[in-house]
Amino acid sequence: MKKLMATMVAAGFAIASYAQTSTILLPGFTAYAEPDEQNVTISQQKGVIGWKSNKATVTFYFCTPAAGDLKLAVLAKAASDSRISVSLAEQSKEVSIPNSKDYTTTPVMDVKIPQPGFYRISLKGLNKKGAQYPDIKGVELSGELARNIQYNPKPWRRAASVHLGYTIPENKNAEWFYGEIKVPAGEDKLDTYFMSCGFHRGYFGMQVNSPTERRIIFSVWDAGGEPEERSKVKYEDQVVLLAKGDSVYASGFGNEGTGGHSHWIYNWKADQTYRFLMHSVPAGNTTTYTAYFYVPEHKEWKMIASFRAPKDGKYMGHLYSFLENFGFENGQWERKGYFGNHWIKTDKGEWIELTRAKFTNDATAKAKDRIDYGGGSENGWFYLWNGGFKPANAQYGDVFERPAGGVPPTIDLPKF
Repeated sequence: MKKLMATMVAAGFAIASYAQTSTILLPGFTAYAEPDEQNVTISQQKGVIGWKSNKATVTFYFCTPAAGDLKLAVLAKAASDSRISVSLAEQSKEVSIPNSKDYTTTPVMDVKIPQPGFYRISLKGLNKKGAQYPDIKGVELSGELARNIQYNPKPWRRAASVHLGYTIPENKNAEWFYGEIKVPAGEDKLDTYFMSCGFHRGYFGMQVNSPTERRIIFSVWDAGGEPEERSKVKYEDQVVLLAKGDSVYASGFGNEGTGGHSHWIYNWKADQTYRFLMHSVPAGNTTTYTAYFYVPEHKEWKMIASFRAPKDGKYMGHLYSFLENFGFENGQWERKGYFGNHWIKTDKGEWIELTRAKFTNDATAKAKDRIDYGGGSENGWFYLWNGGFKPANAQYGDVFERPAGGVPPTIDLPKF
């Protein structure tokens, strides 16, 4: 009997020990290629494929709440033998990936994680017999520590979007909405939207669209709630373009709601303050929204576009700013922007400074797929940041305040 109990106890310990061990797979479709996605493809269906050059390093990111030990393995297949280097927490190991038609698990190393926080796994190609390095379905992490690791399980590789919602006094109509943006040097990453003046029907700000192109962008949503195709929106629900500035491109848009879009290609620069101004004119059940951008080189305001929005008839409400990473390939990089000196001018001619802002974020943050984001107030500005795989410094619903400047903007609009 004692022997049976001892056997059962031993088995119980074995079961308990096994229960504390966990294995997770960081999916290949959540990987990034650094410095950029060339000579390799990150496929939403297949993970890392077409890895042809060792100039591209394949990286994965995760966050652990504690220190501890992990076993690291790579789930991969290769058309011909190849060799790669795998690094994590300042520990590296070279491994050979054999020729295989199916994905197989290749153990890499045991790793000591020295402290809680974010970590980067990097895969570097060393040599290959064929045209490319192995396809990577994912990276396996196992051990007790793996149980509580946070990582992005979805192919949505963008950083979380973050917003500032401005508090407006009750019974005040915002006919005009003014704001400024300054982007620190190095934070103006590709595929970033720094949005200054958002309202219940649209948004107005500036983007980094390619290594050689930047834009001032202004959009207004249609009525009706169609999520994708503007061709399905009834004519009476469509935003109408009334005017646009010189060299401004204007069209309809879809796939994120539908509406009227306009942009002006302009090479804005980091570390410089840019000024944005929105105007709203209700008439019956429509409202005309006009966006102006101050061009510092010309020392004058430029009209971007003017749209008439149906089924509205209100002044601007729900005023906000946001920071968005709209590309999938570089969501690992940190972005930061300063948003400040926001004012409204009421329909009675009263200037009101907006010095309080509520911090919110998007579905990616709410699902905890990405937890690297934040915001606050410093040096007289509000700021927002996302990406970079570092700890958040703000939570949904936090309220920020900045000191009042007390001096309304001086605005001398040209006559149109």
